[in-house]
Amino acid sequence: MSNIRIIEGTYKIRGKDVDLGGMVFPLVEEFKIGAKGGYVTVDGKSVAGFPDRNIKIAVPGPNAYEDAGSAKVEQREESDEEVIERLRDRFDMLEDMTRACKKGDVKAMIVSGPPGVGKSFGVEKVLGKHDTIAALSDKPARYQVVKGAMSPIGLYCKLFNYADKDNVLVFDDCDSIFTDELSLNILKAALDSKKTRTIHWNTDSFKLRNEGVPDSFEFKGSAIFITNLKFDKAKGKIREHLMALESRCHYIDLTIDTDREKMLRIKQITRDGMLNEYKLGDDVVQEIIDFVDINKNRLRELSLRTVLKVADLAKAFPTKWEAMAENTVMKR
Repeated sequence: MSNIRIIEGTYKIRGKDVDLGGMVFPLVEEFKIGAKGGYVTVDGKSVAGFPDRNIKIAVPGPNAYEDAGSAKVEQREESDEEVIERLRDRFDMLEDMTRACKKGDVKAMIVSGPPGVGKSFGVEKVLGKHDTIAALSDKPARYQVVKGAMSPIGLYCKLFNYADKDNVLVFDDCDSIFTDELSLNILKAALDSKKTRTIHWNTDSFKLRNEGVPDSFEFKGSAIFITNLKFDKAKGKIREHLMALESRCHYIDLTIDTDREKMLRIKQITRDGMLNEYKLGDDVVQEIIDFVDINKNRLRELSLRTVLKVADLAKAFPTKWEAMAENTVMKR
């Protein structure tokens, strides 16, 4: 059988056993008994609301599911709270992985997601704590955030300056390095899976001589790439380069692809206190969120940055911020 219909079975979602009776999944492996009881293995990625991998559905026996023939695979829609918890888990994972990069346990990570959802915030929050500790002890900062365009030789010098263990370079929306073959070759050497990662610059350079940078060095630091690019959606020659880089990095897709997910991310982060410093009052904060939600299809950008812009207006113009926002953050 190719597709099966669950008659009696459950799957744990966000810590809760969810009844899947009546749902159709592509079958991967027939009923088995494991340490925690009986289960059938299905393809979760084919059904919205489930992990992007094969999953085990707990069933009491082989008669708890049936051949679904050509029945269409059911699409289970996540509840708002499930989406919020999924996003919270992803961003918690991002902070955990950043700590691992700082320790040197993880040498490289790619963080992919749309603009204005807080990709940089979680990374900089973790690294900023280390920066504060370093400043109090009169030690130099051991991480740097690099933004904007960067040449291959500039990349080489930057990697040299942060080549020591426990150093972290964060490339935030610095996508020009992904399209330059020489830059990618430098990064592939810096992030190689070999125990010793040696980078070479094989042409004469006044810049290197002037700055005292050798023509080869061992890179022991870590790198984090924050980007709006979807690596798996890239096409042409750049796809080959990105795949080579991805093979050397941990890849975190923050799974914020729809306006609904963006809006729920906004609600989650404001619920967690993003606007507390504005001291606007709970009612005004709710009005701001409602304004963004109601007008999400007309905003120039549905993002946390837009929420902050509207909060700025609410702080500056308490009685007419909505009219001001209509003219500054919305499309005409």
